[in-house]
Amino acid sequence: MLDETHAFSGRPWAAQWLNSPPGRATIALLLVFVLGAMFHADGAFYKLGTHRDALRQASVFGILACGMTLVIIAGGIDLSVGSVLALVAVCFAKASIHWGWPVWAAVPLVLALGGLCGAVSGTIAARLRVQPFIATLAMMVFARGMAKYVSGGMKVSTAVQQADGTYQYVDVPAVFRWIDTRVLGDQLSVVTLIFLVCAACSWLALAKHRWGRQLYAIGGNEEASRLSGIPVVRAKILAYAVCGLLAAVAGICQAAQEQQGDPEAGIAYELIAIAMVVIGGTNLTGGRGGIVLTLIGTLTIGYLEKILSINAVPEAGRLMLTGTIIVAAVLTQRRSRG
Repeated sequence: MLDETHAFSGRPWAAQWLNSPPGRATIALLLVFVLGAMFHADGAFYKLGTHRDALRQASVFGILACGMTLVIIAGGIDLSVGSVLALVAVCFAKASIHWGWPVWAAVPLVLALGGLCGAVSGTIAARLRVQPFIATLAMMVFARGMAKYVSGGMKVSTAVQQADGTYQYVDVPAVFRWIDTRVLGDQLSVVTLIFLVCAACSWLALAKHRWGRQLYAIGGNEEASRLSGIPVVRAKILAYAVCGLLAAVAGICQAAQEQQGDPEAGIAYELIAIAMVVIGGTNLTGGRGGIVLTLIGTLTIGYLEKILSINAVPEAGRLMLTGTIIVAAVLTQRRSRG
């Protein structure tokens, strides 16, 4: 793995840090907080509830971003996570609400489904040598179609159709209510805790496990990694499988928050996840980056979205601003490599 601080070894420590990915990502996050302090919407930004809601809204995207980080570090990309999220949300709602499956049966089923989708994408990309963009684009379309097929094109809600064509409302499963609750005096959402656990596990895999070192090596130079004996195909397939698994976790959280499975859920979520990874400073060409950077990027995008929301900025303006920030982040990366 390349160490970006080497390029600044002749400069003072502060200059090195400011020109490093963590430094640039932290500055971006601080600027967002300054923006929130300036445009606080009559003090709304200073309320604890605003920060709690910002973290809650960013958590599902953050879970996706953790999986995306693993794939991008290995030199790939995964465009299917939003569709896999929708497929899992539909299947989880179907199993839990309509079929009455217990949590110990429904959760492993949909986690395995998400991991399988990722593994298939990884196999097509790594073993069959199809470009990751094409392989995951195909999975994105396929998973979205499966979500609509399983749901019959409708939201899977607590209104369950009976044999005579009428609908009967059932209770929301306890696991849905638990995921959608808050702890620590109602100041922290359970879904945020789930995101932090996913981030911690991803960090451990990258920083402490041999597989994580292999992903950095593959992203830096895949051919050299192959010649040095690293199981490139296996490592990349596992990266996509874990990315799919984390997309399944995000799908469970999405279904619980909405109390239904929506086959249209997750549209463009993969773009937001990629934006969080890029803004954090992980290199899109692979080999450099990390979960801590993604965590900073998640907070940056999450708080930016919340600040724009409390100030009633139209969605069109929010999307254009996010796009501009992504381009700026990529240009900053390129300048630092130069």
